[in-house]
Amino acid sequence: MCARIASPCVGLCSTTLGDPVCRGCQRTDDEICAWMALSTEQRSHRIAQLDALRERVAARFLRVTDEARLEAQLRHHRIRFRPEQPPLSRAVELLRVGRDRIRELPRYGLAPQEGVAGLGAAELHARLSEQLLAAASERRHTDPLPLPGR
Repeated sequence: MCARIASPCVGLCSTTLGDPVCRGCQRTDDEICAWMALSTEQRSHRIAQLDALRERVAARFLRVTDEARLEAQLRHHRIRFRPEQPPLSRAVELLRVGRDRIRELPRYGLAPQEGVAGLGAAELHARLSEQLLAAASERRHTDPLPLPGR
């Protein structure tokens, strides 16, 4: 029996449209192409880096007030997450999927940070996504993937 290969893919790959960094999972095009050739340790390390990036950026906009409620909403809406995935990284996915349906963040175990308290979920997602893409693009230049065989 084969072990499942972990991937941060969320099924929204913008690199197929020519983006050098995926707007869905924040991996670089090189990371996506080389993913299957990476060792389990390399994949785990990269996933942890992506989670940290999402947490760092999401913390500018959101805070988790109730982890159990957040997880319950993720399960209710059938949004994939990993058991070890930090709550703010999970919140990024919830906001991406539910941005047009979420009316009250506290019902999802989330609260906006002070500077964005008046924004709706769709606008929060737009701003968060913009900054995630910028941070992921910067990561592309400061922490390039050592490709297997190179």
